[in-house]
Amino acid sequence: MNAAINLRRIGLPRLIVHFSVLVICILWLIPTIGILVTSLREPGQIASSGWWTAFSGAAETSAARLGEPSTARQDGPNYVISGSVFDGADTGPKGSVRAFGTKVAAPTEFTAGEAADLGDGETLTVNEDGTYVYSKNAPFTDKRGKRVYLSVAQPPSFTLDNYRTVLTSQGIGQAFINSLTVAIPATIIPILISAFAAYALSWMQFPGRAIIIAVVVGLIVVPLQMSLIPLLKMYNEIGAFFGIASRSYVGIWLAHAAFGMPLAIYLLRNYIAGLPKEVIESARVDGASDFEIFVRIVLPLSFPALASFSIFQFLWTWNDLLVAMVFLGTGKDQLVLTGALNALLGSMGGKWEILTASAFITIIVPIIVFFALQRYLVRGLLAGSVKGG
Repeated sequence: MNAAINLRRIGLPRLIVHFSVLVICILWLIPTIGILVTSLREPGQIASSGWWTAFSGAAETSAARLGEPSTARQDGPNYVISGSVFDGADTGPKGSVRAFGTKVAAPTEFTAGEAADLGDGETLTVNEDGTYVYSKNAPFTDKRGKRVYLSVAQPPSFTLDNYRTVLTSQGIGQAFINSLTVAIPATIIPILISAFAAYALSWMQFPGRAIIIAVVVGLIVVPLQMSLIPLLKMYNEIGAFFGIASRSYVGIWLAHAAFGMPLAIYLLRNYIAGLPKEVIESARVDGASDFEIFVRIVLPLSFPALASFSIFQFLWTWNDLLVAMVFLGTGKDQLVLTGALNALLGSMGGKWEILTASAFITIIVPIIVFFALQRYLVRGLLAGSVKGG
């Protein structure tokens, strides 16, 4: 009895955790799939139905004109015009007609195959295959063919044209290269510097070490917005002295490195300080220098911590807009992906196929980086929290 109660106590929290993780994954996965599916659909289908109907087809509303009155033939006491609604020049894509109507406010007033009474002795039947019979008990007097509105069921259709348009004519391709040019060095530079600093603060004795650690911890809470303008002013003054342009990749690399290093040093120092002391001391007894210990022992053992910070730093620099606009500018040749997507929101707010394709291009690289390194994420974050240095 007691064993069963203990099993229940252990199993219930685990079940709750697994269920919570499942819910979070679903909440994250649904909008991501929605963006991907929408980016592969045609504009007409996006406007007519939600992305969840993409695999079952969609109904689009289109307009068509029936045959000219001059084509009417007499069938007993009635005059009849027949043909196909898909023969009109202004007809939308062909498919299966679900419903039709003669008013723009009620395009699905009648079901396909139903004989609709239009009044004044007129009847109209539109079949699912698009064929129609328009009958009247008197000669047709209109100058043009009657306009009808159709609800046409379209089969599932996907296209890569949205991505071609985005990468070629909308400047997203250049912005993608710009973001890679910013994010990769801005991730590597702070990792290299922070790894050396973390080792020094963990295993090297020198005056002021505790003060430096306290300063590093304090810099973590400094708001980005508060230090952005002073840093830019200082960089411009130093750049003018050495003849370096104020808007360049060097500036944004240094800015991202400066804002990322306090957290990097803190995380890596906690991890490196928790490495086995015996390993470090044995290497020193064997005559290894601090640089050799760092390169041959500390770096290989610290890969989980390095990978976890790389995820944070890369995601931050990839999704950054404020620092990129301040240090790099908003020109077409310098605009990063987030800036290009922000510009598209203003110029193409109604073109969801362009926006979703651009958004998925923006998120695909962070998704790849996260899933490639996610197994090291929790290990790197938690390892230093349970060991003292």
